[in-house]
Amino acid sequence: MSDLPRSQHIIASGLIAGVGISVAYISFTQEPADAFVFPRLISSVFAVLAIWTFAKAILGRTKVGNGISSDAMRKMLPGLIVAIIYVFWAAKGLGFYTATTIAFFVLVSLYDPAPHSDIKSWIKRILITAGFMAVMYGLFAALLNVFTPREIFF
Repeated sequence: MSDLPRSQHIIASGLIAGVGISVAYISFTQEPADAFVFPRLISSVFAVLAIWTFAKAILGRTKVGNGISSDAMRKMLPGLIVAIIYVFWAAKGLGFYTATTIAFFVLVSLYDPAPHSDIKSWIKRILITAGFMAVMYGLFAALLNVFTPREIFF
């Protein structure tokens, strides 16, 4: 397989830079300002890195690889489907914490190589999901006071 064409890398990094700038702009124009401190920080860093990558692509100083093989894409597809459902429906429809718990558990179940017939592997997945959600709650709700989407459950 040959390397990705330079123009393909420029277009992809340019689109990502556009998304980064848009997200940063949206986070800086929303009110109340206190609720958007964390999103402003993250979106600013994201925008700066995306612009930097775009500039490197234009100058031809990026190291591009062979892209994603069809086998790797097939392995990623279930996770991408879960992510799309989570972003466009579940986080708003079910609430951030409920949707994140479900999505994370599904992803762990999809990609954990442990056998699905073993009860210990299911207990491990549940404990990992519970630990992840405890960290997410502590980080977003307790430490950063970030507003999360709230609907049906919480």
